[in-house]
Formats: sequence, C-alpha cells, structure tokens
Amino acid sequence: MDQHTTYLQQLQHNGGPVVLINQFDVAPEDAERFLDASADDAGFMRQQPGCISTQLHRGTAGSSTFVNVAVWESARGLGDAFRSPEFRTRTAQYPDSTVASPHVFEKVAVPGVCVA
Repeated sequence: MDQHTTYLQQLQHNGGPVVLINQFDVAPEDAERFLDASADDAGFMRQQPGCISTQLHRGTAGSSTFVNVAVWESARGLGDAFRSPEFRTRTAQYPDSTVASPHVFEKVAVPGVCVA
C-alpha cells in the first residue's frame, strides 16, 4: 500500500494498538479456497498473544477482492505471530492467485471529527 514503508518495517514499530488492513486480490475461481485458507489463518492468529479482533470483508457485486481488518495490541505482537513457523505453513494453503497487500495503521485524531 505504501511505496516508502514496508510491512516488515512496520512490524518493528513500538506503538500500539495497531490495525492491520490487508487487501487480498484472488482469481474469482479461487475465492472459496481463499475463504477456507483465511478461516484457518484467522483461527490461528486469534489465539496469538496480542490479537484483539479480526474481521474479513468481501467486495460487493461478485468481487473476489477481500479485506481483512485485524486489531492488535502492538505491531510487535503482530510481527511475532507473522514470523512464527506455524503461520508460515498456513500461508501455503492460499491459492497461487492470491496477492496480499498488508499495511499497519494507528488511529489518528482529527479535531472536530474523531479521536485517536
């Protein structure tokens, strides 16, 4: 998502809580396999220390683009889970057509609009 900051750099960030937004583009014929792999992946991540919540969204009108929104206590906790051997074996379950675009965010306060 960001051409100047990599996901791996973001996993070194000391702040928190953070929100992982991960866009997945999948070939339409692979959507069901993607959902199966995603369910297994999410089940594992939900058990990891620091994972607060996760929610998968799918584009409308037959889209095969998905967005996962996961809240973590810290980027480091997310990074520990991401680097674990157990997670790495789960990534092999995703269809070959899957293209992931993860990025880590923090809330931002905008006066008169929202709080951080």
